[in-house]
Amino acid sequence: MSLLSHHCRMLFNQSSNINSLKEEGYDIAVIEAFNPCTFLVMEKIGIPFIAFFPGIFENPESIGIPSPLSYVPVFGSYLTDHMNFFERVQNIFMFFLSRVVEKKVHSKFNDVIEENFPEGSRPSLSELYKKAELWITNTDFIIEFPRPLLPHVIYVGDFLSKSPKPVSQELEDFISESGQAGFIIVTLGSMIPSYPLIEFVQEMNGGLAKISQKVIWRYKQSDWPKEVKLAPNVKLMDWVPQNDLLGHPKVRLLVTHGGYNSLREAVYHGVPVLGIPLFGDQYDNLVRVKTKKFGTFIPPDQMKAELFANKIKQTIEDKSYKATAMHMSLIQRSQPFPPDQQILRWVEHIIQVGGANHLHPSSYQQPWYQQYLLDVILFLLLCVTVTCYLTVKVLRILITLLCSVRKEKTH
Repeated sequence: MSLLSHHCRMLFNQSSNINSLKEEGYDIAVIEAFNPCTFLVMEKIGIPFIAFFPGIFENPESIGIPSPLSYVPVFGSYLTDHMNFFERVQNIFMFFLSRVVEKKVHSKFNDVIEENFPEGSRPSLSELYKKAELWITNTDFIIEFPRPLLPHVIYVGDFLSKSPKPVSQELEDFISESGQAGFIIVTLGSMIPSYPLIEFVQEMNGGLAKISQKVIWRYKQSDWPKEVKLAPNVKLMDWVPQNDLLGHPKVRLLVTHGGYNSLREAVYHGVPVLGIPLFGDQYDNLVRVKTKKFGTFIPPDQMKAELFANKIKQTIEDKSYKATAMHMSLIQRSQPFPPDQQILRWVEHIIQVGGANHLHPSSYQQPWYQQYLLDVILFLLLCVTVTCYLTVKVLRILITLLCSVRKEKTH
């Protein structure tokens, strides 16, 4: 976020770019919502916008989405939607920690706001998040846990997966050598084409050497450590046509870092998953994979050749993983409205009607203590306290009177 705020400051310093965007007179903008700077740019330009978030919401409370902590796990908690008592306690603590982290993130952009917006009309990021006409995210409840949403928060699901194309002859020849065992795909995402820890690579390579399947591993060949002898069943490639390979009839497993787009492609093609979460949202994503039972994962600090090989064999040989993946593929492919059509129709709707105020809840205008009914709770507690106090007072008076009457009769 420090780097993004630095980029944001540089962007605002290029006033000619900001001015040219103003002069274009756009009807609406669709912005990438992970970077807070995009909201500041929209506020500066002054046009309505739709926010697109790539994956699971990290702080849904910041845009007012109801998040009951009893069954909605906080991002980064690594919990499921079925929590026992102590996990619910953990979830509450994670909620308060997430609010602290969010404030820390927002503070990174304070200098940008002070430098580019006049005093008295300086926006806060929490206010700008609520100015989005729509929030669209490329998730749905196939992978994500069911939870309440607001009318202007749209889960469109996967819109990148598509029917596979034939792979190259080189890959087809390699795959054909696998026989009935088939092949697996190993890729840790575009951000880490080569893993820098040699010990980790050694363990992965040793585990792959113990399995009967052929392996297509996305790893930058020039970075392969010379001291590690590549397993004979492994083919290294600088880049792989992942969607096409996942659609191949001989694919048996995807070994992945747990990036959301990779998981969506695996679901689309009905391929089980073995995850190795490295950073960001990947651990949370793979917790959902394991809970939904179409795969499992190994924390990177537990990576050992024997464990890795056993997990691969278990995930391939246990047919329940494949059956679940195929059922999830059926759910995804039979969605009533294709994701790209949903996005198109919603954008057209917002432009046509001139905004989405009819979808925004009145909670956006309420202070936080009203949203959580703290003022009502305080009032009711006060009423109960006063009632109890008066009841005790009256009882004491009655008891005193009764005692005095008895004494007089006795006398």
